[in-house]
Amino acid sequence: MEGENTREERQRGITRKALFKAALIATPVPFLIGEVPALARTMAGTGQQLEPTPFCDDGDDLTIAQTEGPYFKPNSPQRSTLPGSGTLLTVSGYVFGLACQPLANVLLDFWQADTNGNYDNVTYNFRGHQYTNAQGAFKLTTIVPGLYPGRTRHIHVKAQAPGRGILTTQLYFPGEPRNNTDSIYDPRLLMNVRTVGSGREATFDFVLNVQGVPPTQTPTPTPTTSPPPGGGTWKVGVTYQAGDQVTYGGSTYRCLQGHTSLAGWEPPNVPALWQRV
Repeated sequence: MEGENTREERQRGITRKALFKAALIATPVPFLIGEVPALARTMAGTGQQLEPTPFCDDGDDLTIAQTEGPYFKPNSPQRSTLPGSGTLLTVSGYVFGLACQPLANVLLDFWQADTNGNYDNVTYNFRGHQYTNAQGAFKLTTIVPGLYPGRTRHIHVKAQAPGRGILTTQLYFPGEPRNNTDSIYDPRLLMNVRTVGSGREATFDFVLNVQGVPPTQTPTPTPTTSPPPGGGTWKVGVTYQAGDQVTYGGSTYRCLQGHTSLAGWEPPNVPALWQRV
């Protein structure tokens, strides 16, 4: 896999280019015409709205209700490192709203193939979720995913701001020969990738279709409790584990992923965390 962006990819990605660093990035970056893909943080200070990260549909959905396709598996462990053998890869960046404000507490659920191009649908190898910090930043440590027939190299991700809809998309690698033949591939989802020693470092900024200026600071911690045996009414500040059941608005929900509840994460609002039963 090449670490350089191809000329064609540079030309296609320039539409998302911007000229200035966000205020939260301390180190200035020179004006590089044609660099791809543009990071959303460079739009801060321009007064322009950002283009939302495009949706990406595998086209391999089993049913209408399973839009994530056959390889997504709920209830992934909360972790920022996906251990396994292969070429080390870190993916870091920020999650922004349309007003170029970083979004805190955004749920990011990653899954990918191993170095041989296989998905683990039995356990949770190369699967994990995390939340952006108060500055809207995230960092994933994993390996470069392998190739499998019909697809170029990619990483799957679901992103959801508290109380908002889910964005299901994929991240791609520049310089991949299959980028030109994969019908799902979209150059707007290219990461910036560079080789560092024996590994690779990638960056990508998500832009969610969220208007206004959502809170960018982590909410004031609330004493956490465990749900009562046999379930109970959903509450803010409770640490729920996968399998816990709660009631909310007269309906019963089952927890899909362990988390501590926050305002805006009511069960009907976050299907990535709760399933109605």
